[in-house]
Amino acid sequence: MVIQGCSQSAVTEPSDDVSFVRRIAEAHLSPTDGYETEGIVTFVQERDGIRIIADVRNLSVNGRHGFHIHETGDCSAPDASSAGGHFNPSGEAHAGPMADKRHVGDLGNLESSEAGGAMYVRVDEHIRFEGENSIIGKAVVVHAKADDFKSQPSGAAGPRIACGVIQWSERPADSED
Repeated sequence: MVIQGCSQSAVTEPSDDVSFVRRIAEAHLSPTDGYETEGIVTFVQERDGIRIIADVRNLSVNGRHGFHIHETGDCSAPDASSAGGHFNPSGEAHAGPMADKRHVGDLGNLESSEAGGAMYVRVDEHIRFEGENSIIGKAVVVHAKADDFKSQPSGAAGPRIACGVIQWSERPADSED
């Protein structure tokens, strides 16, 4: 007697839960000459982009300050000019952080409190940890004035008051919450 049967077994692709790896990068901001601005910017890989968490101190009271990723991970010049221009691998015009077409490095403005501190949290879909839009090894720069989102090429945000190089974090990535 021969018994034959058919069975269907589902072939599953690796689930997002298995293949997703959360990675963290950080930039420790140091003041440029004549300023006292400092802080830390943390970049956390999420499923829908990179979460940016900035904690910045010693800004002007109740002010707005341009906040960008610059093309070169070099903050050695006294005015941070060594960081180059905004990170813009696709050659787009400068714009605000919510624009579909913008510099990859256009993060908008930090808005400081009456104590001169600013917190910034948002998920960005343009920046990456790999490929053409990778921010690893680039610089984060805070400017003295607000970014107007229209003046080319950099939003008329004024002098660079703090700079830090984006590097892989030594902190362990937390489990996804």
